[in-house]
Amino acid sequence: MRLECDGLKYTYPGSEAAVIDNLCFSMTTPGFNAVFGPSGVGKTSLAKLLVSQANLPASRISTTGLDRILYSYNQERLPGWSSTGNHLNKVCPPGKEGLKKKLIDIFKLEPVLDARFSQLSMGQQNRMNLIRYLLQEFDLLILDESLANVDEVLRETIILAIKTLFPGKMFLYISHNLMEVAKFCRDILVLSESVKQKGSFMVRGRDYAHGYALDKQAFDASMLEIMDAF
Repeated sequence: MRLECDGLKYTYPGSEAAVIDNLCFSMTTPGFNAVFGPSGVGKTSLAKLLVSQANLPASRISTTGLDRILYSYNQERLPGWSSTGNHLNKVCPPGKEGLKKKLIDIFKLEPVLDARFSQLSMGQQNRMNLIRYLLQEFDLLILDESLANVDEVLRETIILAIKTLFPGKMFLYISHNLMEVAKFCRDILVLSESVKQKGSFMVRGRDYAHGYALDKQAFDASMLEIMDAF
């Protein structure tokens, strides 16, 4: 699998300034990779382009081996008035009931399965929404602040579990959390508008997973390399 951009440029309709300009990067490894940067640098625009234009030659995007791309975002709502448990039952493909139960347990959502989506906290809503994507068939799942409003300990539990349960899938994790990105992701695309280092560059994260010993010195070095752009 390979996710690449070669000279990608994107301008909002009606605007002259490009939000993405001559973007070049390559990610070739399953697991968690990331896009990091402040608000307004084009993280979400890039995510939507990967979904909607991935197979168009003019988009300058290549997605070799990534035929099924899904996009999950913060504060996305579930449709309908039924309970969240009923909704998960409806969207769960045949043969994935065991995975559904495991994800509900890991995400700590068993107590709210009888509640409507609107009755959940924002963190619970994001977790419930992410489960329905993880139950589908995908090669690349983009998580655009999909674990926002989830406490740090549970967020780490979820990320490590996803890495264990889906070792052959690629994830593109969009987050404002520098420590989280540097710790759990491998290839990190950093987007910056800073005068100090404007544009984009790649940083190697620590790709921490269950059973690994975190190299604190290397972890700090990854964070400092990212911070140096701002």
